[in-house]
Amino acid sequence: MIAEITWKHSIGVVMVTLLASTVANAIVIRPDVADTRYRVREHSFPALVDLPGEGHGVLIARLWVVTAAHATQGYSLDHVDINGTRRDVAELIVHPDFRKLPEGPASGDAGSLMENLAAMTDIALIRLTQPVDDVTPVQRYQGWNEQGKLAQIYGKGATGNGTLGQYPKAPHRDALRRATNRIESAHAQWLDYRFDCDAHATALEGVMGDGDSGSPVLIREDGEWKLAGLADWKHWQGDLSTFRAGICGQTFSNSRISYYATWIDGVIRARSGNRRNHCSQVNRKWCRSSRLDGDPR
Repeated sequence: MIAEITWKHSIGVVMVTLLASTVANAIVIRPDVADTRYRVREHSFPALVDLPGEGHGVLIARLWVVTAAHATQGYSLDHVDINGTRRDVAELIVHPDFRKLPEGPASGDAGSLMENLAAMTDIALIRLTQPVDDVTPVQRYQGWNEQGKLAQIYGKGATGNGTLGQYPKAPHRDALRRATNRIESAHAQWLDYRFDCDAHATALEGVMGDGDSGSPVLIREDGEWKLAGLADWKHWQGDLSTFRAGICGQTFSNSRISYYATWIDGVIRARSGNRRNHCSQVNRKWCRSSRLDGDPR
């Protein structure tokens, strides 16, 4: 466990020992499947966004990245990396209902912390200074029937296996891994899946570990993998001092993209309107070629 941590790496100073591993991040794998089967090429998912140091987001339009709000806190977010290229950040827009968790002890019953985590509004948008022309943005899943669907997850952070849990010294920015799971519950702002290590497990069952908050949870619709969720936090029952990240049977909650559709569309539309007004006065040709209205193409 990490003794000290900033908002960048967890959901705040509260319960530091626990939250260093409670925020759902990279991929922990099945204990009976080789790690090589989970590893994929660096650019297998080009729309994956690397935040500085650790943490992820997803490119959803040529100028826009969506991520977990807590992964953007405690440092100056002036750039991100997409498909191996640095992209400068023009603006960070955190959902107005996002709140940092109150401070508390790293021991005692987990119930209160779980309630606070479940009440979070944990999403943010990043507007880039220039549109991304070399990567196709990911389409968002707009429906409400995620439950029961197979999910695909990506992450570059800490790994481990379901028997041992997340390896204590695993780096938070490592090789890219891909795993699958199945959405067990879709409720309000959350999508939940569980780490099954028995007959119910998928062939490449996996869950998130530390280092990739904001990484994608994708579900397939009409032959296309669409963004349904963003990695967020892990569940625990009992005393916080006994917490273990990434063990078989653990449940993971992910911010539900469809729940925030109205907010996402509203922010992009509002910022695009402002830029169109600017374009009409300054440089119409460049603005038309750059499609500054947030068009995902």
